[in-house]
Amino acid sequence: MNKPIYRFLSDKKWRDYKRKVLVQRLEQMNVVPDVLDAIDPVVSTQLMFGRRKVPHGEIVDSRVSEIAPFINIQPYDRGERLYTIAVIDPDIPNVEKDGYDTRCHYLACNIKISPTETMVRLGDLSAESQVILPWLAPYSQKGLPYQRLAVVILEQPAREPSADSTGPRSQEISVEKIEKSKTSISRDNFNLRRFNMTHRLAPVGADLFRTTYDEGTAGVMARAGITGGNVEFKRKRVEPLPYKRLKGSRYR
Repeated sequence: MNKPIYRFLSDKKWRDYKRKVLVQRLEQMNVVPDVLDAIDPVVSTQLMFGRRKVPHGEIVDSRVSEIAPFINIQPYDRGERLYTIAVIDPDIPNVEKDGYDTRCHYLACNIKISPTETMVRLGDLSAESQVILPWLAPYSQKGLPYQRLAVVILEQPAREPSADSTGPRSQEISVEKIEKSKTSISRDNFNLRRFNMTHRLAPVGADLFRTTYDEGTAGVMARAGITGGNVEFKRKRVEPLPYKRLKGSRYR
């Protein structure tokens, strides 16, 4: 991948099929516009939990996704760049407003990626200079449908040209400044659009997996210190209209 011809052929092969499948999953599951207004993937991604490769949009067992995954990010143009990775769940139920909120399960910046250095292990990044919000195990409470976990790859803005041409061609984001700022970032109600505008980030890639309530969810929530493992959501009973009731039941 350090030669232009092989990057060109790999990009063409990816766009012929795998990119189309990725875009289809993102549109079918409404990642666009629930998480982002639009996205035009230009880097390919492969999500892995351990040695297991996860197809785009697959349901992952809660005990498997408890540990931060690997992600292979393959750019097809030359040079090193810095990227930000955000993992967003837009399906957090809000009972009071009868709707949904968002939660950020992971946020890290200043991740160096090049055509020949593509593998990132989210759990091994630096807590001082890269990780803003560490990995929070995804979970879905009993009675809820599946929840989507969107993995968004954001390219950091280009740095100004200088005499020193070595190193990544992107500006770094100061994790220390973000933590000390008055508008500190929180997991709940995280707004990815606002974060992108503040730091001038451009979405260049995405991936997706899902989680549902399973036999390991209660243990995962307990180990993560999350309350509500014994809560079950139930749908409200909707009485049928009189003319749709069974014969005789309308007179009871």
